[in-house]
Amino acid sequence: MPFPFRAICNGLCLFTLMFGGGFAVAQDDAPRAYPQGELPTDVRLKPLKHLNDYFPFKPMQSPDAWAKRKEFVQRQILMANGLWPMPEKTPLKPTIHGKMDMGDYTIEKVYFQSYPGFYCTGSLYRPAGSSLKFGVKNGKRAVVLCPHGHWSNGRFYDRGEAGAKADIKNKAEVFMSAARSPLQARCVQLARMGCVVFHYDMIAYADSNQFLGHRPGVRPHMQSTEPGKWGFFSPQATLRLQDMIGLQTWNSVRSLDFVLSLPEADGNRVAVTGGSGGGTQTMLLAAIDDRVAVSVPAVMVSTAMQGGCSSENGNYMRVETGNVEFAALFAPKPQALIAADDWTKELMTKGFPELKQHYAMLNAEKHIAAQALLQFKHNYNHPNRLFMYEWFNKHLDLGLTSPIAERDFKFLTRKELTVWTDGHKLESVGDDFERKLCETLTVSSTKQLLALMPEDASRLREYRKVVGGAVDVMLGGRALSDGKNLEWNLRVKDDRGQFFIFAGVLRDNVREEELPTAFVHPKNWNKQVVVWLDPEGKRSMFTNRTTPAPTVQKLVDAGYAVAGADLFGMGEFTGDGQPISKQRLGRYGNGKTPWQQFAGYTFGFNHSVFARRTHDVMTLISFVRAYQNHPIKKWHVMAGNGSGKWVAAALAQATFHGDSQKLGRVAIDTGGFRFNPLDRFDHPDFLPGIVKYGDLPAIIALASPKELRITGEKKNHLIQNAAKVAGSNVTFAPGSGQPNDDVADWIAGQ
Repeated sequence: MPFPFRAICNGLCLFTLMFGGGFAVAQDDAPRAYPQGELPTDVRLKPLKHLNDYFPFKPMQSPDAWAKRKEFVQRQILMANGLWPMPEKTPLKPTIHGKMDMGDYTIEKVYFQSYPGFYCTGSLYRPAGSSLKFGVKNGKRAVVLCPHGHWSNGRFYDRGEAGAKADIKNKAEVFMSAARSPLQARCVQLARMGCVVFHYDMIAYADSNQFLGHRPGVRPHMQSTEPGKWGFFSPQATLRLQDMIGLQTWNSVRSLDFVLSLPEADGNRVAVTGGSGGGTQTMLLAAIDDRVAVSVPAVMVSTAMQGGCSSENGNYMRVETGNVEFAALFAPKPQALIAADDWTKELMTKGFPELKQHYAMLNAEKHIAAQALLQFKHNYNHPNRLFMYEWFNKHLDLGLTSPIAERDFKFLTRKELTVWTDGHKLESVGDDFERKLCETLTVSSTKQLLALMPEDASRLREYRKVVGGAVDVMLGGRALSDGKNLEWNLRVKDDRGQFFIFAGVLRDNVREEELPTAFVHPKNWNKQVVVWLDPEGKRSMFTNRTTPAPTVQKLVDAGYAVAGADLFGMGEFTGDGQPISKQRLGRYGNGKTPWQQFAGYTFGFNHSVFARRTHDVMTLISFVRAYQNHPIKKWHVMAGNGSGKWVAAALAQATFHGDSQKLGRVAIDTGGFRFNPLDRFDHPDFLPGIVKYGDLPAIIALASPKELRITGEKKNHLIQNAAKVAGSNVTFAPGSGQPNDDVADWIAGQ
């Protein structure tokens, strides 16, 4: 039966209305919400979402609503890329050499350090000769970044003569040089149009070869909890959000820094365009870097496949979002999309109409366009490049006469384009360098987070913004609700004389999630509720099916109602009633090779079990808080046997979203738990990124309820500092395990 929000009653009357009739307590060690053998009808028990799933975009109805959503998705992208907060921009130390005069354009070889010791490499195209008269505005030239995508050998891609002739025959290309390298073709033409163009390498392609890169997978010899001993794709790197996607996107940001450092570069006329994986980078850079003014992502904006490579996927990247919404983040700036006979083939009916609606809502409908040439497979070919040239000519104010036509050019080989030549040697390579780079990232981010230590009110606000903003992404932006999305379905009602036992299903009708829930409610109710959490779920509330556990009974005798639940993956969520020992993992393809087991293929599209359990805590709290309409005086929390981590996360969310109404006392036990030692992705508490932001103490520091009692923890400077500044009273109590009578007395203020 639905929750009776408008009912006005007290004590027993309230619970009679809430729980109504029912059947007797089930023959079990605790009251059941479902018949034996039946699992919750919960969307989270369905197969995991994967990169070939469906990712629609639903436009917002107002600019204000969109602004709020945009802030979250941008933060989500930055988090997924390990760029929240933005790393320190260390000196690039660029080297430009090997200039080649090609007549009306030049090509130079470039490498610079995007991180200390880590090189971004590429080719710099600049106008020369007759091209010098084009594209100049106020003495400056437009800038175009060209990430190349996952064509074989990247910047050195060569289609070969046979393939090139086939492309010319089917009218995908006009000239042999462009047919052999459509990547070089667009850079040459843009330089001839008066633009400064930087064509840079993706990780492990062309000259970016300092370590194995985007497809090595999980390697035992690169896993260690010892600082400086782990590499990418390991649990230790994932707990710190150190991934290929982050390196790639940071290279894009630093490439823009590099090209804008050139004296002729116009910082007001910046564009980015790439196809395939380069289209992914185009979307991401345009979404997070305000300096980009015009964007053309090719063959990547789609409601279907989201990008197969680990350098296109990251933990949290597309949880409840996708590439079409990433493109929407660039609005209202000019953006043109390109589709082909690949996963983007439905763009004109799925994705583009919504983007047009989105741009129209922002009064910028003329700033979005798309072209879908479905006679061609995955490409960035001549007809699509012509479409892009016209878009850039108009929106970069290049001043060329339309239509723009490509001309032939000299195709260059790998040997001619490589940046690593005599006098320019790459020395830092291999596993040792990879470990060193991970250590560099760890030291840098740790330094940033230490600077946020909440020593005063201003620092606490910034700490909550940065670290709280990160945890908010980890938990999917979930906030406590007013309960209107929740429906209670009674399954058990048992009158035990001085109290009732109730059990049933608490359903979130919006999210299609269910929560097996139990209540022990005194007939002489003091209008206060204790939320009871334990890894064993609601069975921990009972000695047997009709008898509350001693501490629960003590609370009930004192007039408190006690509410508990089986969180996701425990109790009635499992066939045997035992908490799961592993969480499900997603795979790419058949999952047989190590690189297909990349953690981002799970946590890039799905909430972790830790997040889902935190969501359940928030659902239960939201339901309990709805009593205040009747009204309730206070709600408290008792979380034993290490379950305090989920409560702390739920309360951190409440604090981040500014909603801790009627919260009384909180007693949590952590059991000394830390995320840092976790060495497998399928551990049910594995939470990507959390170690970067301070592990469990950071979550507790973010929670800061007014009255907090912690067991299982030693005194912690971060927690104490945050509590002191927030005006919270935190007590570190001895012992660990299930709450006892002393904790019940503390909750009751005795």
